[in-house]
Amino acid sequence: MNITAHRLYNQFISRAFDGSLSELVEHMGAVQAQDYAGCKWAIVLRMQGLNEQDVEQAINDGTLVRTHVLRPTWQLVSPKDIRWMLALTAPRVNAFNSSQYRKLELDDTIFKQSNKIIVKALSAEKYLTRAAIEIDLKNKGIATNDIRVTCIMMYAELAGLICNGPRQGKQFTYTLLDDRIPTTHPLQYEEALAELTKRYLTSHGPATVHDFAWWSGLTITDAKRGIESVKENFVSVFVDGATYWMPDAEGNFTATKNAVYLLPAFDEYTVAYRDRTTLLAAAHHEKTALEILNPVIVVDGHVAGTWRRTLKKETVEIELIKPFTKFTATALKAINKAAKNYGAFLAAEVKIIID
Repeated sequence: MNITAHRLYNQFISRAFDGSLSELVEHMGAVQAQDYAGCKWAIVLRMQGLNEQDVEQAINDGTLVRTHVLRPTWQLVSPKDIRWMLALTAPRVNAFNSSQYRKLELDDTIFKQSNKIIVKALSAEKYLTRAAIEIDLKNKGIATNDIRVTCIMMYAELAGLICNGPRQGKQFTYTLLDDRIPTTHPLQYEEALAELTKRYLTSHGPATVHDFAWWSGLTITDAKRGIESVKENFVSVFVDGATYWMPDAEGNFTATKNAVYLLPAFDEYTVAYRDRTTLLAAAHHEKTALEILNPVIVVDGHVAGTWRRTLKKETVEIELIKPFTKFTATALKAINKAAKNYGAFLAAEVKIIID
């Protein structure tokens, strides 16, 4: 079985998603968004006819929500999903962060105080940058040195109190979650676990239980329970000693040959699996996770190098900085086409530089 080809298909990389921005993110479950420019490209490359400003507008107006959920990192999620996803995964993120909380001397008493200060400030101003909130915290006696403020803000997000609001220039604002998103129907734990499992296997399969546990932030025990609860909707295949779960798409699935994609850093195609060796040709299994999680060039499903962009006044330079192997003439032609698509995303002319 061609694992990478199925993932490209199910993630809507080798085919275009026919729906809205929020529907795409619902299909994916969540889209990692710590690299903000990258997450916008991750969405547009899966659709047709959209550009960077379309995604920016969707985030600014609350069609998509940027917050911490699943793992201790930024994610884009659909507004209708954020509350049940937080209820399911926030306890695990806080457990993961607990040693950092202790190191920074952050406890329930301080979090209760900081949450109260943040909510009061946002009730008065509606949208505030982190810098403005940090000043208010300091003025109220809450220390924000080191990365304390990062943990304080994340804790308030995980508590379902705040999320990102529209940007002010290049700065994100925070706002109250209840002001940003209408109340949604809650899901019971087992129902939420089944729904998250279904979303992941549908959009990211073929994937293993360990892949799902990594992506969701849940325990292996809960990941197994989730798969057990939905397994009748999926097929399993045994490859190289591991069981992979996936939607049954064999009847209408055709692998795309000679396909090249320029993916952003932390794209779901690279970041969403614990075992990433399938992303590399056998000769390149020694490549590090750091290399794979950079912006990557994917050729026929395998990561074949890395790239970076440099924004100029009227152009964008796409530099192929670390090919793992020499690109063929066919691959270079496809890379040029992919780079032009990226230029259209930014509404800029493209110049390709090969290191």
